[in-house]
Amino acid sequence: MAANRRRDTAPERRVRQLLHGAGLRYRVDLPVRLAEVGLIRPDIAFTRARIAVFIDGCFWHGCPQHKGRPKTNAQYWNPKIDGNAARDRRQTAALEAAGWQVLRFWEHDDPGQVVRSIVSVYRDRATNTNSQGR
Repeated sequence: MAANRRRDTAPERRVRQLLHGAGLRYRVDLPVRLAEVGLIRPDIAFTRARIAVFIDGCFWHGCPQHKGRPKTNAQYWNPKIDGNAARDRRQTAALEAAGWQVLRFWEHDDPGQVVRSIVSVYRDRATNTNSQGR
């Protein structure tokens, strides 16, 4: 498992490339410390708009579209994958409680559509933040 990347996966890099091309600037793998759950590292973070983007790997996070589970060493992998999904839910709830907008996508999602969704939310939050005088 040491060869599996925590950051800079191919789906993340493609989305970041398209976001940069759209003129958006962001932080990568930004550590966000919250008392409820500890350290959270969104794949992409827009700090001023408080948007956290996660691009989850289908295998590691239990994608419902790709429900196939490992048959080898299932007693290890099934709890591991279920635990990852539970951690994702806890972290999403904690970030949202702290005022962040959390966007989660699967690695198989179309990068263009992912970027359109992120840009839409970013522009909406940036407009709301500016109108509130922050």
